[in-house]
Amino acid sequence: MAYVVAEPCIRCKYTDCVEVCPVDCFHEGANFLVIDPVVCIDCSLCVDECPAGAIYELSDLPVEYEHYAELNAMLAKEWPVISARKEPFPDADQWVQVKDKREFLETGHK
Repeated sequence: MAYVVAEPCIRCKYTDCVEVCPVDCFHEGANFLVIDPVVCIDCSLCVDECPAGAIYELSDLPVEYEHYAELNAMLAKEWPVISARKEPFPDADQWVQVKDKREFLETGHK
């Protein structure tokens, strides 16, 4: 069962999760990260590293975030792999508190 990056990551893009991933399954967009479900080995190491609480096991994905599973799979095919931590956006700590951020998702890659 793969893990999924959901809405809380939008406009925060903390990358703490990337450093602990043993298989480099994270992909980076302009203001969001996704997990490639084909590459993910279900180790769950990324979950506790995410300051935004944006990573869920597929079976635990809240109903309001269900569409993010398909979005992760689709965008992982388009976006480049990220395997090293980067600084989050300067206003990430403010954005992590914002709800209903889907409209701010940029689907192009960085």
